[in-house]
Amino acid sequence: MSQQGYVATPPYSQSQPGIGLSPPHYGHYGDPSHAGSPPGMMKPAGPLGAAAPGGMLPQGPSPPGPHQFGQNGAHAQGHLPQRFPGPPPVNSAAPSYAPYSPSTQSSYPSPASTASVTQLASQLNAMHINSYGTGMAPPGQGPPGPPSAPLFQGLPRPPQPSIMQPGSQVLPPPPTALNGPGASPLPPSTHRQDALPGPAPLNAQYQPPPLPGQTLGTGYSPQQASYGPQMAGGQLSYPGGFPGGPAQMAGPPQLQKKLDPDSIPSPIQVIENDRATRGGQVYATNSRGQVPPLVTTDCVIQDQGNASPRYIRCTTYCFPCTSDMAKQAQIPLAAVIKPFATIPSNETPLYLVNHGENGPVRCNRCKAYMCPFMQFIEGGRRYQCGFCNCVNDVPPFYFQHLDHIGRRLDHYEKPELSLGSYEYVATLDYCRKNKPPNPPAFIFMIDVSYSNIKNGLVKLICEELKTVLEKLPKEEQEETSAIRVGFITYNKVLHFFNVKSNLAQPQMMVVTDVGEVFVPLLDGFLVNYQESQSVIHNLLDQIPEMFADSNENETVFAPVIQAGMEALKAADCPGKLFIFHSSLPTAEAPGKLKNRDDKKLINTDKEKILFQPQTNVYDSLAKDCVAHGCCVTLFLFPSQYVDVASLGLVPQLTGGTLYKYNNFQMHMDSQQFLNDLRNDIEKKIGFDAIMRIRTSTGFRATDFFGGIFMNNTTDVEMAAIDCDKAVTVEFKHDDKLAEDSGALIQCAVLYTTIGGQRRLRIHNLSLNCSSQLADLYKSCETDALINFFAKSAFKAVLHQPLKVIREILVNQTAHMLACYRKNCASPSAASQLILPDSMKVLPVYMNCLLKNCVLLSRPEISTDERAYQRQLVMTMGVADSQLFFYPQLLPIHTLDVKSTALPTAIRCSESRLSEEGIFLLANGLNMFLWLGVSSPPELIQGIFNVPSFAHINTDMTTLPEVGNPYSQTLRMIMSIIQQKRPYSMKLTIVKQREQPEMVFRQFLVEDKGLYGGSSYVDFLCCVHKEICQLLN
Repeated sequence: MSQQGYVATPPYSQSQPGIGLSPPHYGHYGDPSHAGSPPGMMKPAGPLGAAAPGGMLPQGPSPPGPHQFGQNGAHAQGHLPQRFPGPPPVNSAAPSYAPYSPSTQSSYPSPASTASVTQLASQLNAMHINSYGTGMAPPGQGPPGPPSAPLFQGLPRPPQPSIMQPGSQVLPPPPTALNGPGASPLPPSTHRQDALPGPAPLNAQYQPPPLPGQTLGTGYSPQQASYGPQMAGGQLSYPGGFPGGPAQMAGPPQLQKKLDPDSIPSPIQVIENDRATRGGQVYATNSRGQVPPLVTTDCVIQDQGNASPRYIRCTTYCFPCTSDMAKQAQIPLAAVIKPFATIPSNETPLYLVNHGENGPVRCNRCKAYMCPFMQFIEGGRRYQCGFCNCVNDVPPFYFQHLDHIGRRLDHYEKPELSLGSYEYVATLDYCRKNKPPNPPAFIFMIDVSYSNIKNGLVKLICEELKTVLEKLPKEEQEETSAIRVGFITYNKVLHFFNVKSNLAQPQMMVVTDVGEVFVPLLDGFLVNYQESQSVIHNLLDQIPEMFADSNENETVFAPVIQAGMEALKAADCPGKLFIFHSSLPTAEAPGKLKNRDDKKLINTDKEKILFQPQTNVYDSLAKDCVAHGCCVTLFLFPSQYVDVASLGLVPQLTGGTLYKYNNFQMHMDSQQFLNDLRNDIEKKIGFDAIMRIRTSTGFRATDFFGGIFMNNTTDVEMAAIDCDKAVTVEFKHDDKLAEDSGALIQCAVLYTTIGGQRRLRIHNLSLNCSSQLADLYKSCETDALINFFAKSAFKAVLHQPLKVIREILVNQTAHMLACYRKNCASPSAASQLILPDSMKVLPVYMNCLLKNCVLLSRPEISTDERAYQRQLVMTMGVADSQLFFYPQLLPIHTLDVKSTALPTAIRCSESRLSEEGIFLLANGLNMFLWLGVSSPPELIQGIFNVPSFAHINTDMTTLPEVGNPYSQTLRMIMSIIQQKRPYSMKLTIVKQREQPEMVFRQFLVEDKGLYGGSSYVDFLCCVHKEICQLLN
């Protein structure tokens, strides 16, 4: 091992009572005789902990087959390669429920007539939530409710901040079924569910007065039906009452009542509850199938045999034992893997294992790498692979005796035996052409067309490069970076620069034949920055002058990438191209594009064309780039349509990043761009990478989503992968899984470091398996589910009509919840909507995804913006997709300037804003500071250094540095939100009731969309209706 004295963190280094007496905490890899449940995992007696009446189907009559719960008939014929199989045949619906015909109903309730809005209100007025779980106190030991309390007692909810003053506390109302969803005082493993009862006669239920502060923001009228054009496609109306609801509610209501948004599950409450129970604690990864804290919870992760959730998160941590069960629940089985995730400084970095010329120890049959899931036998001479069960000989150099429980004596000294994640130094067998790789190179390629020179962009880039080149990434132990740099400028032709250290002046060579690009010089093009610093600075000073008089406005694009790739190929090294580009490439050359931005295609079956590249030139170019380890990162500065769907393809397929700055203005946007450039150059990155996912027998990886290229079904190829990029992997059964051995996943990434060393990075994770559906639902992670659904839907956008994709998403949401209701929930009235505890906020997040501009076009959003957002989401990790779909909204007017903690967020709805308030909203791409018309003058003075609301300049994109606590605290909060995010967020100041507020309002994702798209409340009703149809 290269690092001296690997000492594992406690609890390894301390002797523990029981270590040496009990099997290790990995599940059952220690002693085969301990094949019971893993420690700490109690098996519930029935599906819900107690023997529930009408228990689980698998033991009784045959379970409903795929015909009954198939995805609208889509999965009825065995495994289909795609999740979005096109419009389902109407007649394939099972006789068990009314046929669901996409042609007549849009599964997306949209701004319908006012009559149906009022009708909806009447149906909603009686909906409320109660929370209960079989693990709670028996009836009679719960808190006494008022005489009118309904049958199921809800737990009192913890005091919740009111809306007007988000710092103040409101006492909880008496514990009736109306005040859910409360925080459960039970440990997270206890099974709970939330129920939303359906409508009852208007007088049947106690309606509590609204809690103090739960009125709408003063003077802020709720949106009425001014929602702009209706969505194409049939509208979903609600004839009569809900299924199971009284029919007399169909007419105009006698009382205008609306479902209280406080009574439906709140994402903020879920996030805060998880922070309260698990925040700030140590999360040890020592047991199989445990559900980690949410991505929004800060905790310290200690690797004790399974990969940290920073590297791998799953849609569920308990896989169903059979494919029939998986089809029945329709919960996708997937992992979101971020192999190079940034690890905070208080957690241990990955250990590097070096076996010299022997290389890593691997299973002979399945080629899995040595890991904690391998079982040593026969006195340590052989080991059984945890993935394929093959028995292998231990190589002589690796032999070690076993202790009395069958564990190697060096177990805690070897990272690969005791940790979930570690790295190996790769041998020459793992290198191209069996020789060590050269360190990577960075090539900077600047579009010097007329507009870029005139607006000062070229000068800005050249000035900034002088600074960032000082910060090229380097190996921790090295003095200087091993990365070499090169420079190209271009418009209709390409200019290469010789910056060899012994030259007095840089030399320019022009390549005019853009059809067949070649590299005119080898020696002097890629250089060491330290050695050639003065020549490079000289060049960067000269470029803006050199092209100052150019009137050339036409550009090429594909030949630029080609030139960079050829240069890397000639130098025999991997690398990254940084391209700064601003217009549609219309000059005669390969990859020439025309303006095809056609608004008439929106809401038609041809809309998918807008997301596809115009020409196949870029696809084959990307393939060549990946083959030569050439990653492309593109900084776009468009002032009109540039066809992001075509230009962005190479960055996406090569593991690069796309940054876009619309209508770039020097004084407003330069800071955002410079932050992105600095961050991108300095970030942790691996080059020329190949990833393989290995699984234990019974299931396998079938689908991959991300900034990847695949030549076959198993090798995930990436020209580069950085710390912000995630790959989402879907798994399918190919056999039964056993409860006792669980499901094992090993992700191995072979890559070249920035110093030119070939390495293997290994992440291992063990999951539980169960034949009880309740266990599957209990172990779900909604944030990972939404990441998966977004990527699979955004991939389908290229081939399917958007309407079909939206219908499938709604349908699958209903299927997942209906299966839970039917098989896992306690019996209750058919009109109740019951949500599993782990999926309480699935409907609100799913609605956010359905309203995203990729899936639901809006007139004010450009085709380029939609293609851009589609591409960003495809490589997002779970934390980034969570914030992107459900933004963070913080009240700023209640700031405690003495505290360093962020204020508690509020729900993304207009009703939560107040005229006296100031609110900060962030979604990972944008940041807004919204100012109510009656904002306190002392706050305005403190933040903006102006006397009143009217004096605030909304054009500013950074807050002035005012030397007072308010200003300092707000700027600190903004930097905390920013520091974990891959993109620099541009700040927009929004004043209440002024035009730019429209842009801000589309981020209030719980409200009705301005151009179609349901409110959260309406969507919950829509899903409820679908569930009732499935269950009838």
